[in-house]
Parts: sequence; C-alpha cells; structure tokens
Amino acid sequence: MVFIDSRKGVQADGTDEGCVTFVLHEEDHTLGNSLRYMVMKSLDVDFCGYSITHPSESKINFRIQTRGGVPAVEPLRRGLNELSDVCQHVLNTFQRSVSEFRSQQEDVMD
Repeated sequence: MVFIDSRKGVQADGTDEGCVTFVLHEEDHTLGNSLRYMVMKSLDVDFCGYSITHPSESKINFRIQTRGGVPAVEPLRRGLNELSDVCQHVLNTFQRSVSEFRSQQEDVMD
C-alpha cells in the first residue's frame, strides 16, 4: 500500500496496514519527538519511532507498528489531533498570562 497526500507533504509506505512508515516532508525533531510521544501513549501501538533521513533534508521517516489489526494511520491521526490540542492549550495559557502581566503593569504605572 502506498498513500501520497501532496497537500500535506505526507507519504506512507508499507504492505501491512498495521506497520507503516510515514514520510513527513518539511519536518524535523520538533514534530518528530513530540508526535512520537503522543502516539506511544496509545495502547494499540507496539512501536513508534522516527529518524531524520539526512541533516541537509527536512523530512523525517516516522514508523508506527500497531497490534490487533488497527491501521497505523489511526494512532497517527489521533496523535496529531492530541498534539494540536496540547499546543492550543499552551498557546491559550501563554496568551492569558501575557494579558494578566500587561494589566498588572498598567496598574503599577497608574
């Protein structure tokens, strides 16, 4: 099975749906390590790891192996969604703290 989605810069290659290597273009350790952490939290996942193909290339090979007939794309999607939720929470918390700090600074100046 080979799946290519050029809009997202993702390729998947594997003969077994439960053991797939995804190639994520224009990505590096920032996404690779945090996504690996999120995917490994799933009980359906036996193995998850990534490698950078070469320092001069900005793509990663992201491998997922699942158990129980679960397609590897499911924990990948779930991991991406959960990571997005975490990032949104961090952003909201940061913005709230900046607003609180600015309002405190305005109170001090008055």
